[in-house]
Amino acid sequence: MPLTAAAQRVVEEFEPDGHVAAARAGVEALRRSFRDMVDSGPRGPELASVKDVQLPGPAGPLVARVYRPRLDAALPGFLHLHGGGWVIGDLEAEDRLCRHVARAADVAVVSPEYRLAPEHRFPAAVDDADAALRALAATGDDLGIDGSRLAIGGSSAGGNLAAACARRARDRGSPALCAQILLGPVLDHRFDANSYVEHGDGPLLTEADLRFFWDCYLGADGDDADPDAAPLRAADLSGLPPALIVVAECSPLRDDAEAYAKRLADAGVPVDLHRGAGMFHGFWGFPDVLPEAADAVADVITTLRSVLHERGR
Repeated sequence: MPLTAAAQRVVEEFEPDGHVAAARAGVEALRRSFRDMVDSGPRGPELASVKDVQLPGPAGPLVARVYRPRLDAALPGFLHLHGGGWVIGDLEAEDRLCRHVARAADVAVVSPEYRLAPEHRFPAAVDDADAALRALAATGDDLGIDGSRLAIGGSSAGGNLAAACARRARDRGSPALCAQILLGPVLDHRFDANSYVEHGDGPLLTEADLRFFWDCYLGADGDDADPDAAPLRAADLSGLPPALIVVAECSPLRDDAEAYAKRLADAGVPVDLHRGAGMFHGFWGFPDVLPEAADAVADVITTLRSVLHERGR
């Protein structure tokens, strides 16, 4: 299925002169253009509190933004990890999505910055994300968060980090996560899935882009079979938290995400797989113009309300 007409218009708005390969643009130019795109976009809803805090990290304090829709009680927490190929992105990257989810799901959303590649290669990003998760479980009450009701999620590379952290939490027995929400996750370093054949040239995200991001993240000596880097290669997926996986039909990442969903289900993990028909990678960031994106975000909100608020009753 090709892109829908509405999705094609979004792509043409962001790439009026065609796609510029990530490797050709270079890291600094990618970061500038990404920040310009974020700054030019609409703002999310106002909340009772949005503040930046510091959480303990393995290489020093981690800056995190905490979104609270109300202040009258401890709220369940959702740790959201931004996307950007482990190379770009910051606290502003998905501020709008975090605001919307916090208000609509009635949860405290925590969005941490993590160290970026290539300056900080694997496993720096996953170590930072895991440290943020452990901090919420241990000291969330200091932020008005109920550390016994936590979920984790992320977009693209952030979905990769969330999947890795969910498995780490299972292995050490803490925290007992209520859900993992993976939006277009990067799950493997192999490029042989059929979706790479179908959509390796995009739109928006190409196989060449993904190879560039992986090279930045792993470096020449990185272990691409380490399940903390490639969660699809983990030997055992049993005992993981229930998953919502959102994937775009017209994305090279589609088949790996759907293979992960199947492996989770085969391991006895409840899975809700949402495929955005005729959508491009990152479509969930455009709920105001794409009905399919609005549906995907609604699934995120419904999932969080169900697993976090039902558990607290």
